[in-house]
Amino acid sequence: MAIYLTEESKVLVQGMTGAEGTKHTRRMIAAGTNVVGGVNPRKAGTQVDFDDRAVPVFGSVAEGMRATGADVTVVFVPPAFAKAAVVEAADAGIPLAVVITEGIPVHDSVAFTAYAKQKGTRIVGPNCPGLISPGQSNAGIIPADITKQGRIGLVSKSGTLTYQLMYELRDIGFTSCVGIGGDPVIGTTHIDCLAAFESDPETELIVLIGEIGGDAEERAAAYIRDSVTKPVVAYIAGFTAPEGKTMGHAGAIVSGSSGTAQAKKEALEAVGVRVGSTPTETARLVLDRLAAEQ
Repeated sequence: MAIYLTEESKVLVQGMTGAEGTKHTRRMIAAGTNVVGGVNPRKAGTQVDFDDRAVPVFGSVAEGMRATGADVTVVFVPPAFAKAAVVEAADAGIPLAVVITEGIPVHDSVAFTAYAKQKGTRIVGPNCPGLISPGQSNAGIIPADITKQGRIGLVSKSGTLTYQLMYELRDIGFTSCVGIGGDPVIGTTHIDCLAAFESDPETELIVLIGEIGGDAEERAAAYIRDSVTKPVVAYIAGFTAPEGKTMGHAGAIVSGSSGTAQAKKEALEAVGVRVGSTPTETARLVLDRLAAEQ
């Protein structure tokens, strides 16, 4: 099984005809994703050829859903138009919108995440690599050939660390890997993914990747204490970040002792989560815990 994205998912790509949209649509199709259409009002009625298949372009998400039964959209539109794209997808009633675009103004993200929630559309992102259920479907920019289908669930703020842990644990494999993004406002949280992996019978262990800034990991720790029975292993990026300096993602802002890597590590360890000091050590902790469960 998998969370949010399966081999049955039918995917639209908003911005498919742009350079990034075209490149990553080709990669998604090569990974086995059922991409059923693109969305560009100015190119509606045309099609884009991807190797051995042609993908139609629709004028709107609603039109694409009516024609194809799509239930996922991946958003590759520029930051200035991202809010309108997500609102359009939510108005069409699509269940899942994966927002890859970075650099979206925070007030736009606040508006469209709240609007999508009201409409019943799950947002993954923005400013994220997307999500992949290896061997089934890939929605976004995550490399599909660095791991395999398996029994670990992964939720991560960081795109590159998502890829590294996928590769480090490639011999075990994953049910799903979700890059939730590191912006201050995101649609799907660590807690959302923890709940989904807890309910997935084929996910045996959960890997959580966090980073300095905010209190998402501390809140995840409280949720793990109260609601998660499966083993969780974590890695927190930013132990060596200079004090008082903003690093990396827009959400990686430390205020006093709140949001530090050490504070997050202590909160997670207090509820029984093993926390690695490096990605490689984190992978080793995962292997040790899985061996102990046998």
